[in-house]
Order: sequence, then structure tokens, then C-alpha cells
Amino acid sequence: MKRFNYKIVVLGVLMTGFLSSCKESFLELSPYTQVPNEAAVATEADLLVALRGNYAQLRSANLFGRTIPVIGDLGADNAFLSSRNSGRYFAFDQYVITTASADYEGYWNNAYSAILRANNIIDAKLTENANVNQLKGEAYAIRALLYFNLLRSFSKSGDAASEGVPIVLHYDPTLKPKRNTVQEVYAQIQSDLDKAYASMTEYTGSARFSKFAARALAAKVSFYQGDYEKAYTTATEVINSSGFTLLTSDKVLAYWANPTSNAASVKNETLFEVSADATLNAGTDELGYIYNQAGYGDLLANDELYKLYSDTDVRKKLIVIGSRAQAENPAYIVNKYQNVAGDRDDKKVLRLSEVYLIAAESAARTNKEADALKYLNALVAQRDPSLVYASTGSTLIEDIITERRKELAFEGDRYYDLTRLKRDIVRVGGRYAVRSIPYTSNFRIGPIPQTERNANPNISQNPGY
Repeated sequence: MKRFNYKIVVLGVLMTGFLSSCKESFLELSPYTQVPNEAAVATEADLLVALRGNYAQLRSANLFGRTIPVIGDLGADNAFLSSRNSGRYFAFDQYVITTASADYEGYWNNAYSAILRANNIIDAKLTENANVNQLKGEAYAIRALLYFNLLRSFSKSGDAASEGVPIVLHYDPTLKPKRNTVQEVYAQIQSDLDKAYASMTEYTGSARFSKFAARALAAKVSFYQGDYEKAYTTATEVINSSGFTLLTSDKVLAYWANPTSNAASVKNETLFEVSADATLNAGTDELGYIYNQAGYGDLLANDELYKLYSDTDVRKKLIVIGSRAQAENPAYIVNKYQNVAGDRDDKKVLRLSEVYLIAAESAARTNKEADALKYLNALVAQRDPSLVYASTGSTLIEDIITERRKELAFEGDRYYDLTRLKRDIVRVGGRYAVRSIPYTSNFRIGPIPQTERNANPNISQNPGY
């Protein structure tokens, strides 16, 4: 009926136009299933609405709402799947991932959908002013964040010449792109972050990107590229100029217990987080639900990780020894995500503590050991006051990597760190069916979803799938 009625309307327009003036303008109709971007984003108010939608998509359970941080710990050696579980993320615990993986398909599709939203904001034809530049700058940073995570998950991100992911910068429904190289994707990410940094002037809270959040991401990207001089320079710029401060030891536990985002008037160590609240959240698909025993409670901490924390380390209290009915006893229960109802936990994406660790490792790898110890010990003093590092050489680098594991546990970086370091994943402790995953294993890289390859035959598959 809709098609029939539509034809009647069109026929009426055609006849009216023919009988009145025979002008051709009535033939210049936009497709009735599409709204041109310039019409959809025609004002600054439209731009802000579009940006809010872009941030909302990051909250998806397929992205930072759950899947990206879960892969980062379950795929490595920080967390494992309880013997009594809801069946979620089994493939990442057991390393039985296929091209039909619903988790990787959801990740890929949602990431590119969010990139499309960012593209439409960036391409909006609005007169430049400080507000427009701010909003577009945030979109540039979002696009960079998504490409960085796609690159880490679906490519050999440490090999500049290898296949990365397709770069798509403008809306084109006919496009069937090939994969760009890793180097090309990194170059696009850094270009976007430079534009983001230059465009943004406001800080409106950590649930939105700001100038120095973009700078922190740029430091992390250079760090993963192995450009340690640039990573060090950028990280220290954030530390010295951003106005953000490290959490002091007496505030660490309250920080994780309280789901509220940084307000616009506060700059604690959260540079950027994906926000959720009592209304806007992924419900039972929230990250906290997969860790918290009041939710599914499927993922437990590895006891070997727990042993890394001394008794004077405040972070040790973010893992609680308990039991899981008809399953693990003792169970090392993750206590970073405490809110599975009401106001939900915000997912930390960039924290100043990580920037300190980037500065420390980058300094250690570029023969600035005094600086490395300065940044490492500045962080550790606010986590474990009994510990002061005085190591040198390769031992210092290992100490920093260990502190990185301890500080960022259950935030989604461990898997990608081990890949960055070109190290095997060796699972000691816990309940793992697969104990060792070599760096050379094909399964250290996610498969391009088969549905994507069916739609676009120009995209090649990763080896081994």
C-alpha cells in the first residue's frame, strides 16, 4: 500500500507540474528513503544532537559498553570465564573464534556505524565558529578512537606494511573499500587527533572529548606505534599542561565505587570515559554485569594477578576473595564495577594514570631512566606507598609493564599490550582451557566478519580464518 500511495502522489505532482508550467524542478526529488546530510545537520543545534548520538553509540555493548574491554582482559591473562556462566564470550576464553563470531561482527558493524556518524558531523556544511569547531573536534577524536581500536583488534597493528582496516571518511553507500595499510590508518588517526586538538577549546566533563583527552589518545597511539620519543613528548605535555591530577591513594576506592562522570568543574584523572547513567545504559549488557556477582558474574580475576598486589596496595581491594555458588571457591571477584542497577558505571577509556605509565615506559626506552623512574614512582606513590622503584635497564621496563597490568586491570588493555610487546599470552593460575597463545598465532587477530566480506568482496580476510 505504501508503494501504491507513493506512486499516486508522484503522479499527481507530475501532472500538476506539467499542466501548470512544464518546469523540470519537480523532477529533482531526493530519494524518499534518505535525508541528505546537509539537510539533517543544518544548524549548530543539529550538530550537537548528532554528536550526542555519536557518543551514545560508543555506549553499545558491542563497543566500549562491554565487548572492547572484555576482549582486552578475557583474551589475555587477567580474567577467565567461571565454570558456571551465562555463555557469553566463551570463544575469547577458549580461543575458538570464527568468522561468524557475533561479538566481532557486532564490534565491526557498530564501530563503522559510529564512524559514519562522526563523518557526517565532520562533513556538515556550517560556518566555522568556536562552537562548531569544538563539536567537529570531538567528532574527529571519536573517529580516531574507533579506528585505533579497530586497528588493534583486526590487524597486525605492529607491522606498518600489513593490512589494516578500511578508511572511510565520507558517506557513500556504493563504496566497497579495500583495507588500507596499518601505516595509512595510523596516519589518519594522528591527523584526526591533530585536528581535534586544534579545534577544541572547551572542557565539559570527561564524558565528552576535550583538547587534552585527544592529546592523551595521541600519546597512546604513538606509544602503540613504537614511536617512543613522540609518545613521551605528548604524554608529558598532557601531564604538565592539562590540569588533570592523579587520584591520591585515599580516593581510589571511592573513585571506582562512584559511577558519576567528572563534572565540567572537576578534573580528576579521568580524561575520557563512556558514560552511562540510570536512564541511558545497556541494561544487563553493561560491562559491570559481566563482572559483578549481582549480575552474571561470569568473569573472575586470575589469582596470579591478585598476587601481584602487595597488602599495602590500595588496588588490591578492587579484587575481593569470595565464592561463586556451585562454581569457584575461592573466587577472585572483580570489584571495579559495583553498579548494576540505577546509576551505572562509566567505562574508563583514558586516564591520567595511563599517561604517566606511557611517559615512564617511553622514557625508559629512549634512555631517559631518571624520567622513567620519576613518572613511575609518582603513580605508585598514590597506589602503594611501601613501594619505590630504583631499577634500571630491561628490569625497569619490566617493572613498568607490571605496573601497567596492575593499574589498568579489567579496563581492556592487557590483551593489546601483550600484542604490542609481541609476547605470547601465558595463562598461569585461573581456570583456562587454553594456557598459551603464541604471538604468532593467527587467532591473536580478530577475523573480518563473514557478513562484511559477503557484502564487500574487496575486503580480504586475515590469515587462518
